[in-house]
Amino acid sequence: MELLGLWISVLGSLMFAEISWTLPIDQDQQLRPEDLELAEGYLRRFYNLDDRSRHRVPVRRIRSPPAVMEEKIREMQNFFGLRETGHLDSHTLEVMREPRCGVPDVENFSFYPGKPKWKNPTITYMIAKYTPDMKREDVEKSFRSALKMWSDAAPLRFIKVNHGKADIVLSFARRTHGDFFPFDGPRGVLAHAFQPGEGMGGDVHFDEDETWTAGRQGYSLFAVAAHELGHSLGLTHSKDPSAIMYPNYRYRSSTQYSLSKDDVLGIQTLYGKPSKKEETQQAPKKCDPNFSFDAATVIGNVIVFFKNRYMWMRTTWTTYWNRLTEGHSSTYLPSIGSHVDAAYDIPAKGVAYIFTGHKYWVVEQLKMKSRSGSIHEYGFSSKIRQIDAAVHVSEYGKTFFFTGEFYYRYDERKRRMDPGFPRLIQTDWPEIPRRVDAVFKLHGSIFLLSGIKSYQYDYRQKRVVKIISANSWLGC
Repeated sequence: MELLGLWISVLGSLMFAEISWTLPIDQDQQLRPEDLELAEGYLRRFYNLDDRSRHRVPVRRIRSPPAVMEEKIREMQNFFGLRETGHLDSHTLEVMREPRCGVPDVENFSFYPGKPKWKNPTITYMIAKYTPDMKREDVEKSFRSALKMWSDAAPLRFIKVNHGKADIVLSFARRTHGDFFPFDGPRGVLAHAFQPGEGMGGDVHFDEDETWTAGRQGYSLFAVAAHELGHSLGLTHSKDPSAIMYPNYRYRSSTQYSLSKDDVLGIQTLYGKPSKKEETQQAPKKCDPNFSFDAATVIGNVIVFFKNRYMWMRTTWTTYWNRLTEGHSSTYLPSIGSHVDAAYDIPAKGVAYIFTGHKYWVVEQLKMKSRSGSIHEYGFSSKIRQIDAAVHVSEYGKTFFFTGEFYYRYDERKRRMDPGFPRLIQTDWPEIPRRVDAVFKLHGSIFLLSGIKSYQYDYRQKRVVKIISANSWLGC
């Protein structure tokens, strides 16, 4: 019975569904059978909708969800920050189709009942089976990096063992693999994990039918492992889209590569804070040949570059061009506790906008308190959970947002998105890579940072005029 109970309490099945589009549903529009079936399945699995409450009338006659479902729909809308209508509007259905983890959201627990955790702060782990998709050393590095994120935030120590018994066993498997939770082939469940405990407690299984990678293509083993290992340590889900423990998997998202304030609070509530020596964060190695930025903007007379939770500030004054100041972002932006994804400034207003997950922050001066809002105020659909990069071009009164392979154009005066967007970056920005990490405007040019390179772009002539290494901006 104990083993069965452990199986039943399995912690994270990352489930991914094809994202499709539906028309908005109003009172006069009938629900499609697949919409109602999707919603019922989703609410049963993630919001504890009772199977006995299933509708008894033919689906084709239903114009709105049965009353018994409305409360559960509102719960789901509240969790994801949607308008709480109790109806299956287009935004709600979009979120239900998004890639996500299989752990229920219904109680929004920060921890599981009883707060299970490892009693010994030294935790052993073993890789029982590797994937042929990656080199063994890359698999090991992905797991080491994922574990280090948690050990940097709490007094935990992870030791790899090659044989015998280990607290956490990591393995790759296909279909039925001995735990009553068979995998379902490509694109379905990616992985699942068990809460701390004996036997399978803490173990993580990855679906071998997926394509695992250490780079930007396929599924990032590091990103999935970081989320699942959070479950292995005792955490459940967070409402914060910038958190590692947010239910939805973010494709190629920079927020998957650092803990949010919510993640840190959760792990420290279970295990405490690291010692001062352990807590000291190392600055990113800015002159590493593979160095790249997360975000960049201009605040006042300073160009600000972001990487993880670190930032560099370089004056725009020619006289002091080589003056570089650096430090942890919490020192200069005390209101912002999360990883910075994007930023842009509007010089005429004297403000900068900093984006973290689904939030933005309005900053007037460094080291001053900031106010926040939601990115959806700009008109982004609910499926957009973060921004990759942003820049304002004052001559046009437009702000350009980059997310994935697409970009949006926002009219700051009309306060709405321009029609006809999003559009592909590579269609309208010649010679610029398909993904942009950071961007800022300086001295009449737009500088787009992608990977290890910086592209100086003449937006009037629509061409790249110079390419340098990205970390040249930091004196490397």
